[in-house]
Amino acid sequence: MITKKISFLLIIIFTTLHSFSQDKFTLSGTIKDSKNNETLIGVNIYIPALKIGTTTNEYGFYSITVPRGEHQIEISYVGYQTIQQTITLNQNTKNNFSISESGEELQEVVITDNKKKINIKSPEMSVNKLSISTIKKMPVVLGEVDVLKSILLLPGVTNAGEGASGFNVRGGGADQNLILLDEATIFNSSHVFGFFSVFNPDAIKDLKLYKGGIPARFGGRASSVLDIYQKDGSSKDFHMNGGIGLVSSRLLLEGPIVKDKGSFLIGGRGSYAHLFLKLSEDNKDNSAYFYDLNAKLSYKLNDNNNLYLSGYFGRDVFSLNKSFTNIYGNSTLNLRWNHLYSDKLFSNLSLIYSDYYYGLDLDYVGFKWDSGIQNYNIKYDFKHYISDKFKLNYGVNGIYYEFNPGTIIPSNTTSGINPDQLDKKYAFEPSIYLDAENQLSKRITLAYGLRYSLFYRLGSSTINYYDNNNPVVFNSDTEVYEKGIPTSTKYFGKNKVIQDYNNLEPRLSISYQLNDDQSIKASYNRMAQYLQLISNTSSPTPLDVWIPSDNYIKPQIADQVALGYFRNIKDGAYSLEVETYYKKIQNRLDYIDGANLIANNAIEQVILNGRMRAYGLEIMVKKNEGKFNGWVSYTLSKSEQQTPGRTPEEIGINNGQWYSTPYDKTHNLAITSAYNLNEKWSFGANFALQSGQPVTYPNAQYEYLGITVPSYGLRNKNRLPAYHHLDVSATLTPRSNKGRNWKGEWVFSIYNLYNRSNAASINFRQNSDTGLNEAVRLSIFGIVPAVSYNFKF
Repeated sequence: MITKKISFLLIIIFTTLHSFSQDKFTLSGTIKDSKNNETLIGVNIYIPALKIGTTTNEYGFYSITVPRGEHQIEISYVGYQTIQQTITLNQNTKNNFSISESGEELQEVVITDNKKKINIKSPEMSVNKLSISTIKKMPVVLGEVDVLKSILLLPGVTNAGEGASGFNVRGGGADQNLILLDEATIFNSSHVFGFFSVFNPDAIKDLKLYKGGIPARFGGRASSVLDIYQKDGSSKDFHMNGGIGLVSSRLLLEGPIVKDKGSFLIGGRGSYAHLFLKLSEDNKDNSAYFYDLNAKLSYKLNDNNNLYLSGYFGRDVFSLNKSFTNIYGNSTLNLRWNHLYSDKLFSNLSLIYSDYYYGLDLDYVGFKWDSGIQNYNIKYDFKHYISDKFKLNYGVNGIYYEFNPGTIIPSNTTSGINPDQLDKKYAFEPSIYLDAENQLSKRITLAYGLRYSLFYRLGSSTINYYDNNNPVVFNSDTEVYEKGIPTSTKYFGKNKVIQDYNNLEPRLSISYQLNDDQSIKASYNRMAQYLQLISNTSSPTPLDVWIPSDNYIKPQIADQVALGYFRNIKDGAYSLEVETYYKKIQNRLDYIDGANLIANNAIEQVILNGRMRAYGLEIMVKKNEGKFNGWVSYTLSKSEQQTPGRTPEEIGINNGQWYSTPYDKTHNLAITSAYNLNEKWSFGANFALQSGQPVTYPNAQYEYLGITVPSYGLRNKNRLPAYHHLDVSATLTPRSNKGRNWKGEWVFSIYNLYNRSNAASINFRQNSDTGLNEAVRLSIFGIVPAVSYNFKF
């Protein structure tokens, strides 16, 4: 039945191709930065007379089919000079373009071209793009430029708490975000438990966040996709750039392997704040630091073939008195082959390895714990430029997972602990997808697609079986949920199928152009998430464990609809984006009271399947031109979960009622601005305001054996105080930079200018004098000044 549906969809798409005129020719090629031959993503190629255009893909390739004749081509890209060229087409033509940065020669010039205005015609919506130049101008904590912190200023995106890891998109959990670095999955995106992100800004070329309307080529997560690409490296000349800050420094080197054909890039970062701890006698045995490495090799075999090899390696180390050591981090490797089958058919084959490692050494109790997740991914993607009005994306993907929930190893023979390996888990997730973009008329453009995903939970594992297939038992006398007792077990050998799932994931987006400056867009997407993050905290921690769906843990199924209004004002000097969305998710896990999630080999005994919903309104106003620019974003939203009883006798979590998720932020306001005073000084400021995070407070207390014990109310009924802070920065670019190969700048910043004590958490303890329970606020950051020096050569 599924095969018939896919075949029917293919027939419909390909039969439309006969309607296109044959008296047309294709203009194709790549667009690069003139300074370093770096390919550019999302460059606009536009033919004003025909009012048609296209953009470059993730590898800088473009293709557009137009009628025979003479045409004026306009090439524009944010931060680059717009170029125009007249081309005569009487045959298929390949034309590569090189464009230059706008402010490369005259820093005083204010660019007023309309290159930042919204693409009114494209059906793409619920997508935010940020340039690295914009991110680097934002003031941040401790002076460390942070990619993830920058997206928190976008509508629909909130943080998981002060100094916490992860981010939340449209009311979803941090584990529902697919984070990709050069197509490789990043399972933990933070350094130092959330203070910094793992992404070195010097090595990043492009960043795009999909909050909805997600193309069919993406799958595996329920809320969003953060797609990040590394730079290729300069194939023209050797360059070096980096920065020196208070707590960390970075250095990036790039240059040609073979001039104009091959390039290398290698970049590293490291923190050294822990070295100052050594100066104190009390802290000389304590450490907390991170380091990471980005690398990439690029080589052009010929006009139709390119090879790329990219990788990332990062580690965090946290140690207390040599008795507690925690090491965790990501490793990725990706080998890619770009092949141009024709001027209309572009392909990319990727072989990807990704690993997340978590290690814990508890010397005082005498054991080490190693855990992690590895995946091996092969994907083959095609982009087919059928005509100027019809484009296809299609491909296949297969991911093999190996999960290690934990290996406990005694660090010495006298510890009294025997080696123990929790059951390793294996899974295979193949998929196939098809995406189409079709301009139906001058006003209506449609994007539609289908993803067919499968998931196989594989052995080797021992599976528990329970009465009535319920690993969680409801005790009607006490009205609490308790662990079930297995009635039997069965061992499945390695790669034997334990459970399988399959899902059709349709995607649809439509744009209706009201006029040249306004459009209305709508989208729908279904996403299936087969991996679950076992965590009962609002912010993921390195200790949390990823596990595959099985016969008890079902995949999350997310359905989201969105409707938006988009407008360019004063020919793109300003822009307005308004979107409303509704999202529902099946099989969202929650945990019974008192659940133990650490090193639990029968995790199904403490979790229940619930459902989740989120809805909201997002508004974003941007000023795109002039010396002063920036944006204001506001989100009004709600995120709720319900875990009802499975039988009439069961009450369910929170009495079966809907309750706020830990990511529910009713109000979210962000203001970011940049002001270029002159060629020497520029300034930036960010203001963020969010509703407090939902928490559960005690609503009563009682005495037991002389101890005052708090009694907690309904789940997430209360909230932390509102979260807000103001950050400012000033950048000094010395005039001596002019005409020099070595260019530097000083960045002065203040995080939390008015010293707001935002609550990371509020805990309750018994007051030693009164014997009553009292609330204790934990705040991580006060006012934090910083200075850093950035340079390039």
